[in-house]
Amino acid sequence: MPKALVTGGAGFIGSHVVDRLLEDGYEVTVLDNLSDGTLDNLVHLKNDKRFLFVEGDLRDPDVVSRLVKDVDAVFHLAAHAKMRVSLGDHRVDLEHNIIGTLNVLEAMAANNVHDLIFASSSAIYGEATVVPTPEEYIGIQTSLYGAAKLASEGYAEAFVQFAPIKFWAYRFGTILGERCRRGAIWDFEHKLIKNPKELEILGDGKQSKDYLYVKDCAEGILLGYKKSSASINIFNLGLQEQTTVDELASIVIDEMGLANVKRKYTGGPRGWIGDNPVVYLQVEKIKNLGWKPKMSPKDTIRLTAKWTVKDIEKRAHRAEHSETLHS
Repeated sequence: MPKALVTGGAGFIGSHVVDRLLEDGYEVTVLDNLSDGTLDNLVHLKNDKRFLFVEGDLRDPDVVSRLVKDVDAVFHLAAHAKMRVSLGDHRVDLEHNIIGTLNVLEAMAANNVHDLIFASSSAIYGEATVVPTPEEYIGIQTSLYGAAKLASEGYAEAFVQFAPIKFWAYRFGTILGERCRRGAIWDFEHKLIKNPKELEILGDGKQSKDYLYVKDCAEGILLGYKKSSASINIFNLGLQEQTTVDELASIVIDEMGLANVKRKYTGGPRGWIGDNPVVYLQVEKIKNLGWKPKMSPKDTIRLTAKWTVKDIEKRAHRAEHSETLHS
């Protein structure tokens, strides 16, 4: 039975990759510091004897080395991904994303583990002047998060030259689905719960994104890993069907049963520094291997909006019950 280590496996995308690996017959160990991930995403696996969770930090090389030993592949999805935090804290991406990746690479080289599958990001393309954007495009960096992802890719590609490591990198568009507790839908629903009459939208609402369903993303990761065997394998993962933030807001408002919601825009083409107004990826490379996403962006947004409503209600009930017990 093959063995995999999934860093960031308690996170949104990471937990779906864990599910997919278990479906494929892997034994899976998850390393997560729970700074962003949650055990709620893994609770359904608590009785699965092929699954092990370890709370720990990628910045600790001893922990990483211990867990990398004896696995067949490392699926590296752990990252600090809060771009706006990085505007004030200029070291957080360096320490979590670059040094964390270096610790993984050094542990793999020392323990003769060959396969590194890495969650990169379309953020490395910046505000691309070529759309749809191919994997070969080199953009000007617009966020420290994107710069750290690009640096991490570079470190891995360099390690391939002198260590017995193969490297797969997946540059994601915007991923949505169950367990997504960040981004526009999460933000919009919390705002509308507080004030169902008005919705603040960061930017001008015309930002155009490719909203990909998380299970289609996980399927693409596993398919690319199985069907490509070069020493370095780089893939975009996204949809070539664009949806504006305004269109996303309309679906969220509809799913919440609201009407006559006034929209308040903060102005400008981007919601914050690093929010690239257009994300439109060329995905022929992964499609040529047989990947075909099953869910449309509109259905993905609607599913995520429904799930988010239920998750917010569940968390509110849990908090209320906890207060009752302690009163």
